[in-house]
Amino acid sequence: MTDPIADLLTRIRNAIMAGHKVVEAPASNLKKEVARILLEKGYILSYKVIEGEGAQGVLKIALKYNSKSKKPAIKEIQRISRPGLRQYVGVDEIPRVLNGLGVAIISTSKGLMTDKEAMKEKIGGEVLCYVY
Repeated sequence: MTDPIADLLTRIRNAIMAGHKVVEAPASNLKKEVARILLEKGYILSYKVIEGEGAQGVLKIALKYNSKSKKPAIKEIQRISRPGLRQYVGVDEIPRVLNGLGVAIISTSKGLMTDKEAMKEKIGGEVLCYVY
């Protein structure tokens, strides 16, 4: 696997389309941080890392759906920066996803953060993905 973040996002996207409640992926520190941001912003119910399976364990993510309409909280999740074409932005070029309704996850020198946090910290970085 050459792009583990794209693999995680694709697993989440496929699980949502299939209507699954839980999705599993090989764990890594970067994937844990992506899951933490998704949890903070209310796109998933919870996540946990099960140690022992594989090199770093398995990341289990509980997906969030509307209780009445059964629609997923994540309408779209797309990879922006990829190994073949990295997308770096400065603080004044940070994208707004859906005019501020969505979230851009950015990898900065101070760790992974959302677009709003990066603007507050006045720091740019690599735009990993958009979630809305």
